Amino acid sequence: MRNPEKIRNVAFVGHGHTGKTSLISAILFITGKTSRLLKVDQGNTITDFDPEEVERKITISTAVAFTDWNDIRVNLIDTPGFSNFFWETEAALHAADAAVVMVDAGSGVEVQTERAWEILNKLGLSRMIAINKLDRENTNFFSALDSIKESFGREAVPIQLPIGKEKDFKGVIDLVKGKAYIYEGDESGKFKETDIPEDMKDDYEKYRNELIEMVAESDEELMEKYLEDALTDKDFSSGLKKAVIAGDIYPVVCLSATANIGTGNVLNSIVEYLPSPKDRGPVKTEEGEVNPDPEEPLAALVFKTISDPFAGRINIIRVFSGRLTPDSTVFNATKGVEEKISNIFYLMGKEQVSAEEAVAGEIVATAKLKQTLTGDTLCSKDRVVKFPFTPPYEPTISFAIEPKTKKDEDKISTALHKLNDQDPSFRAERDTETKELILSGNGQLHVEVLISKLKKEYGVEVLLKTPKIPYRETIKGKADVQGKYKKQTGGRGQYGDVKIKLEPLPRGADFEFVDQIFGGAIPKNFIPAVEKGIQEARKKGVLAGYPTVDFRVILYDGSYHPVDSSDLAFQIAASMAFKKGVKMAKPTILEPIMKVEVIVPEEFMGDVMGNLNGRRGRILGMETKGKKAIVKAYVPMAEMLTFEPDLTSITGGRGTYRMEFSHYDEVPAQIQEKIIQQAIEEGRISPEEE
Repeated sequence: MRNPEKIRNVAFVGHGHTGKTSLISAILFITGKTSRLLKVDQGNTITDFDPEEVERKITISTAVAFTDWNDIRVNLIDTPGFSNFFWETEAALHAADAAVVMVDAGSGVEVQTERAWEILNKLGLSRMIAINKLDRENTNFFSALDSIKESFGREAVPIQLPIGKEKDFKGVIDLVKGKAYIYEGDESGKFKETDIPEDMKDDYEKYRNELIEMVAESDEELMEKYLEDALTDKDFSSGLKKAVIAGDIYPVVCLSATANIGTGNVLNSIVEYLPSPKDRGPVKTEEGEVNPDPEEPLAALVFKTISDPFAGRINIIRVFSGRLTPDSTVFNATKGVEEKISNIFYLMGKEQVSAEEAVAGEIVATAKLKQTLTGDTLCSKDRVVKFPFTPPYEPTISFAIEPKTKKDEDKISTALHKLNDQDPSFRAERDTETKELILSGNGQLHVEVLISKLKKEYGVEVLLKTPKIPYRETIKGKADVQGKYKKQTGGRGQYGDVKIKLEPLPRGADFEFVDQIFGGAIPKNFIPAVEKGIQEARKKGVLAGYPTVDFRVILYDGSYHPVDSSDLAFQIAASMAFKKGVKMAKPTILEPIMKVEVIVPEEFMGDVMGNLNGRRGRILGMETKGKKAIVKAYVPMAEMLTFEPDLTSITGGRGTYRMEFSHYDEVPAQIQEKIIQQAIEEGRISPEEE
């Protein structure tokens, strides 16, 4: 049985292209899990195995690998760094006990790194910061460190310094051990321990003293020893670990993952300073806390689901307490059902390594659970608990999708359902009004990846289109009209005659039918047919073929024929009266208005407000929360279809937004003309109708 003290569950987070996957590859290589240093550029890394990841050279989905170092099992969780896939990152962090935050030495702290940091704060996870790519041109460790301190505070303190810079970067100085480590520079990751270079002793003393002071500050007893000059190396090292676990210090390390310089020192620091499940302690559930104890009842979280077209559904699980064994029955507390565990295995990317059991602190996977998906809690029926879990982010962009062929149409529903198992952050639903299948995701790249997966994994090809806007039509004036339908073709004819008044209703009132027939001008049994005729006719308005709403029809007179009148005749007569009346009652087009909330750094507030105004938006108000500005506005849905890429451009990806339907409002006259013209071109109405 593996001891929880001998486990490290570490997520690698940060902005895209900061080197998360590359560092994991280097760690797997130096620990003997791979025979050579695998590269993202070569498309052969262990954790970027999805065809989309290989092709695009970015991480799209969370993946897990493991290694062993100094008798410690290190579970390595590779997460996406691009905003379109960032829910995957947040979901994965629920399974981690700590994180390595990657920072590009040339770029400093970037947008998604800030976002990851906020999530780490929310979840209360310990972390280490790794300044990567120090062998590249125009990189500087100390500039990157300044950026880190500016973003994350003085608690970010180096525990290593680089030896050399740019192409001459060749090793690191360990400020805790007081030693230098020179790497061979051949990607082998091998190094030799040596003394501190003479020309770096001043920097070493300066940053070591700063680190010692920060460690001493984190503990009263250590501070007393420090002031008495009695702080031992053992006190210093153990105090540093306690401070890291408590979140009082964020140790900063340095490396080049692709050149494999510094990897061994980074891995040593992960093992020495980041918490084990036992160091982290009890984890909260909705019912209380669970301890990282194999002898307690089972409590585990499914933090990722893979839906493979061939292997089926695979659930990746973090065990927080108890044990998980093959051929056992567990309770899915989220769904309220029992599930049979057939087998369990460790994951090395997509490869499976059989496991006999998993105990508190371990990360394993299992296949073929019937109802279990991402976010579900598995536990013992003797102690039912549920772990809190971040729901998928609200989609920010939508497209209509259309199967290319009848064959694709038959398969699309099943394919989308399977894709949604592994990526619940997108939505696919049929718009009941426009009859379009709408695919909504967290950005255009997200949608493009989904479309590509449909084709590559499930053989379904679709076309992407801008979704139709569900416009409405209404009236602003009143009308009094007659509709008479009379048809004689030999034998029994058709006869229906209605007189109606139309008048507008308040926005949102939809439709009202009033029967004011007196004296039997129209027999009672034909009245429902009149209302049905109007209900059918209002589905297609007279201006652009959109449903007509917010009006009242008063049926006040008419006539009938004792032989020729029928339900159908009165339906047709009512439809004729409706169309005539709407044209006389000042018809207009309404559009859906969205309530939009945009969250951006304060410096972008003016630009965002200008952009919303240019989209015919009406600003409702502004407020600040920390360094973020929140802008609230009403904006027409038609103007929001292209907002996501514009917001990304304005804020450099640092802005987010959410929106929901609010109400309908009248479309400006010049835009109405375009809508009507488009309706004619699409054949929704004919020029004569218009």
